[in-house]
Amino acid sequence: MGTPDGKYLYCADAGAKKTYRYSINNDGTLTNGQLFADQGSDGMTLDVRGNVYFTSKAGVTIYSAQGKKLSNIPIPEPSITNVCFSGRKKDVLFITATTAVYTLKMNVKGVE
Repeated sequence: MGTPDGKYLYCADAGAKKTYRYSINNDGTLTNGQLFADQGSDGMTLDVRGNVYFTSKAGVTIYSAQGKKLSNIPIPEPSITNVCFSGRKKDVLFITATTAVYTLKMNVKGVE
């Protein structure tokens, strides 16, 4: 997942349970790869504050742009596969899981 300003790319390694952040250069190459979080993810999204949302068996975990774990939204399912912001104002979090799609009205908007 890339940031809207085109500066960073987040890459999750679900098997290794790690997510990395890379700087995106003007020519499209990646540099400055750094460990962002000790958590992998199947799906991820960003909000306008720069927070990153990861899916996992524990639900949806939210990290600050600096990689600090902020919160977790528990989902009572064996597998959480994807997450995105949508709705008219981009303030509804959609979470896909094994048996259902969950929606949660948020106090923050997702990125375009």
